[in-house]
Amino acid sequence: MNAFLGSLICAVAINGFSATSTVAAVPQPSPAASDKLLDSQIEKRIHSDATLKKYNIDVDVSGGIATLTGTVATEADRAKAATLANVKGIARVDNKIVVDLPGATKGTAGTIKDKTKEGAEKTKEGAEKVGEKTKEGAEKVVDKTKEGVSKTGEAITDAWITTRVKSKFVGEDLLKDSDINVDTKDHVVTLKGTVMSAAGKARAASEAKEVEGVHRVVNQLTVGPKKP
Repeated sequence: MNAFLGSLICAVAINGFSATSTVAAVPQPSPAASDKLLDSQIEKRIHSDATLKKYNIDVDVSGGIATLTGTVATEADRAKAATLANVKGIARVDNKIVVDLPGATKGTAGTIKDKTKEGAEKTKEGAEKVGEKTKEGAEKVVDKTKEGVSKTGEAITDAWITTRVKSKFVGEDLLKDSDINVDTKDHVVTLKGTVMSAAGKARAASEAKEVEGVHRVVNQLTVGPKKP
């Protein structure tokens, strides 16, 4: 009887030792491996988002705490990134993303709104200054034209104007079969000859006026068939 009990105790002890050994042999994921998986999962969620994928947002997970860094345009984008980072397994999200708006500073939403308004006013002021500079530049171009220099840097002479006016008539349907003589003196263009219609006469004068350096157009064209 004692021998039987002794054998039974030994068998239980051996089986228990084996079970314990088997359980202990099951590999457990390390904290570092879990953090890496969570890091990849969060980055995939953020970079797959249509709004957030255009930003450079970095994710770092350590000890179950996700730290977000980078820059976004709005407070809503910042909050959205934190929401996407709050996945299963994350104990806390440390959102260090910066909202960078024109004229905005870090702080409360109210501060950002005020700074945005200030930035908009500065933008308007800048646009007005650009408009003034553009107007000033246009006036300088006009002055250059009066001085006798075209926008392309060519000297605007009477001969240059005549050539340009004639070139404007080439390929013009209303002036087809017309006989037009162009004469320029002191930047005043005189048109003589015949055109096929009143519309052609008006078009010839209009085209001549568009040439740089032309001060005035004297339209002496007559409507009728081309003289032999």
